[in-house]
Amino acid sequence: MNDFYTISDVNLEARSLTGKISFNASHDIFKGHFPGQPVVPGVCMIQMIKEVLEQQLEKKTDLKNAPQVKFLQLITPDIQPIIHLQWNEDTEVISVNASFKTDRDLFKMNGNFSINK
Repeated sequence: MNDFYTISDVNLEARSLTGKISFNASHDIFKGHFPGQPVVPGVCMIQMIKEVLEQQLEKKTDLKNAPQVKFLQLITPDIQPIIHLQWNEDTEVISVNASFKTDRDLFKMNGNFSINK
């Protein structure tokens, strides 16, 4: 969570989080992706899920696999989507369901993370 995005209005429950994402429209990522028509790169969305998960677990993780990743709408820096993140943790795998939404689904991901030891 550098200066690329912030999350506000966070609501935490057992193994779930929701919050509003705000993007820094002047961040260098948007200068290259894409000049004149900035969009949030898909890899950054996945990294955001990883960072939020790590912050909640207070542990470093590695993405093992992501059987479902759907980019349903372009996300521009002026959009402030709601992140929905749910996870289940067992001894070796953390299963994650995540989405970014406004009045419609923008991004969905189901994935499995491992604790980085």
